[in-house]
Amino acid sequence: MNAVNKTLYIPLYGKSYVSKKGLFLQDKKAEEIWAAEGFPLKGKSRSKWLAYYMGIRSSVFDDWTRAQMAHNPGAVVLHIGCGMDSRVLRVGQKGHKWYDLDFPAVIQERKRYFAESDDYRMLAGNAAEPTWLERIPENECAIIVMEGISMYLSPAQLHTLIGGLCGHFKHIALLMDCYSALAASMSKYKNPINDVGVTTVYSMDDPLSLQKQDFTFVCARDMTPPAYIDALQGIEKHIFCKLYAGGFAKKLYRLYEYKKA
Repeated sequence: MNAVNKTLYIPLYGKSYVSKKGLFLQDKKAEEIWAAEGFPLKGKSRSKWLAYYMGIRSSVFDDWTRAQMAHNPGAVVLHIGCGMDSRVLRVGQKGHKWYDLDFPAVIQERKRYFAESDDYRMLAGNAAEPTWLERIPENECAIIVMEGISMYLSPAQLHTLIGGLCGHFKHIALLMDCYSALAASMSKYKNPINDVGVTTVYSMDDPLSLQKQDFTFVCARDMTPPAYIDALQGIEKHIFCKLYAGGFAKKLYRLYEYKKA
């Protein structure tokens, strides 16, 4: 897999790590895959503080996805840039059709650990070239998860993706995390993704810049809710708050919700 594809091992390790510790989420599939793959992470990418952040981030996306599924019965769930994530197992489908999308090389690996069904499909494709939407027959309502992918799409590619989604689905609920311009500028030298060879990332400071016609910005959400941070104790809680939940961290990482009504 190329360098961008290899970034999937960072959140996979994080979810495996916190699952084993009984923190934030239970993800036996992540534990299974990590134990089998044994990808040699190093440096910051294997930091327990980053693992905690990855676990919390995934839990926040899980919570939002569950809420949207309850609010939009029968909606399609589309996870763009799924990597080896097992959200479909953690959240459950509950009568929804679910599509996981990633590059062909990632999907090839993913199929070693996940099985398709009538209501669950894995799509091989490039998020920046959304012709793969033609393989999703449903077009009424979609719950779209974009976790850890926007920073690998240029502004033009991100707009192309959003345009494709809006052209295919009548109604959309979308959640995505982004880097700020400050985070993107620092990432060439101070980002765990450097450990797997990635040095070019993109940012979005103004969430309104992604709006188009009836696709609108809803709100900014908390990336590290206190309820999850409180699962940590003592010095670990203090250090994590300084690294990932303090004022400086909030200048780097953003979580934006959008809708097409």
